[in-house]
Amino acid sequence: MILEVRNLKKVYGDKTVVNIGHLEIAQGETIGLVGNNGAGKTTFFRMLLDLIRPSEGAVLSKGNDVKEGDGWKDYTASFLDEGFLIDYLTPEEYFTFIGSLQEMSVADVGSYLAQYTEFFNNEILNSGKYIRDFSKGNQNKVGIAAALMQKPEILILDEPFANLDPTTQIRLKKLLKEQVGMTTFISSHDLNHVTDVCNRIILVEKGQVIKDFKTDENTLQELESYFSA
Repeated sequence: MILEVRNLKKVYGDKTVVNIGHLEIAQGETIGLVGNNGAGKTTFFRMLLDLIRPSEGAVLSKGNDVKEGDGWKDYTASFLDEGFLIDYLTPEEYFTFIGSLQEMSVADVGSYLAQYTEFFNNEILNSGKYIRDFSKGNQNKVGIAAALMQKPEILILDEPFANLDPTTQIRLKKLLKEQVGMTTFISSHDLNHVTDVCNRIILVEKGQVIKDFKTDENTLQELESYFSA
């Protein structure tokens, strides 16, 4: 078990945004977090990453409370939104910076980025643009590639398919499926993509886990039935 959630609550005023009693995540699982807007998905992810503190309970990463130390940051990577980027840099400068944190040389970074030629679709590198001047979809590409550069044991992505064209969505699914042994948490409104990529689905409503099940050939139909009811 690489992640565990115990009695996790986040309350704003008189509104409980997240209320999850117990959740265990095994190493290597790819988990889809699905729910309507306001279900608490992003708040939950931000507590996993100690970006906001819970009102009650704890998130344990390899048995250690994330708010009690920084050790988990060495093996955890994430991209939740463009706020995770350094938008006044070019993509090349940003990737070089992220690579330097992993003790990668400029040549190492270049070799790493070569595998993303299709994913980038000639829209990211050598553009002469700052990250802030890219579309939301291309900012997503930069953030996802930079997170994967860290070779994390845990990867957390919030709506990674949003703002991507269909071709890039398909390429991203392939990319995520190729990751071996990595524990991946993906939130998405796209039920087709999330059921295709993930081997476990956690359905949340009003901050609570409604369903938690392994994916099979009936999962997409079950989710569509739930959300259309």
